[in-house]
Amino acid sequence: MKKVTVAEAAEYFGVSKEAIHNRVRRGSLEVVVENGIKMVLLNPDKVVKQTRKPTQVTAAVQNDERYYKLLQEQNEKLQWKIEKLEGETRILRDQKELMLINERKKIEAIYQEKDEQLKSILSSLSSQFMLLQDKRAAIVDESETVEVEIQELSNSKNKSIISLKKYLKSKNYSEKKSKRVKKEFSKRVKKDERITEIDGKIYLDFSKYNYLDLL
Repeated sequence: MKKVTVAEAAEYFGVSKEAIHNRVRRGSLEVVVENGIKMVLLNPDKVVKQTRKPTQVTAAVQNDERYYKLLQEQNEKLQWKIEKLEGETRILRDQKELMLINERKKIEAIYQEKDEQLKSILSSLSSQFMLLQDKRAAIVDESETVEVEIQELSNSKNKSIISLKKYLKSKNYSEKKSKRVKKEFSKRVKKDERITEIDGKIYLDFSKYNYLDLL
């Protein structure tokens, strides 16, 4: 008798370990327990070794191999698609960045042009303002000069130059007549060389002119 393990017996007969256990339960194989391990008793003279036939396990392994190969092929296709999408994404990202750069340059150019226009306008306004200031200063200086001259003349001995308002006040004209005289003189301002107007005030020079036609 030969003692072998259940696994060795399954290999010997070319069957699964479950088949060996079934034979043990049916009593077609004898077993002994040594150190807690079941040992199958074999009689080489009576037992004919069987060739192991393909089992469902082998078929399952083959199916697993085909399934694995299919998964591998699908994985390769997916990887290729992923790489393609990543490439397209990079292209789109580069195009977007280029568009943003171009738009930013356009906006900067527009603002720069507006700044130049604004600077030009401000410069023009500043020049015009300075010119007006110069003209105003010149007018003021001229007015002050005329005022001084008139004042000097008024303070002279003959005191011939006098404002229309002061003259009318000195004559004690009625309010109605004063208004009529002022109206007549106002009509002749800038038309009659006898009448001088400075800052809205009318001055008369009795040493040179006669104003009886207006009084």
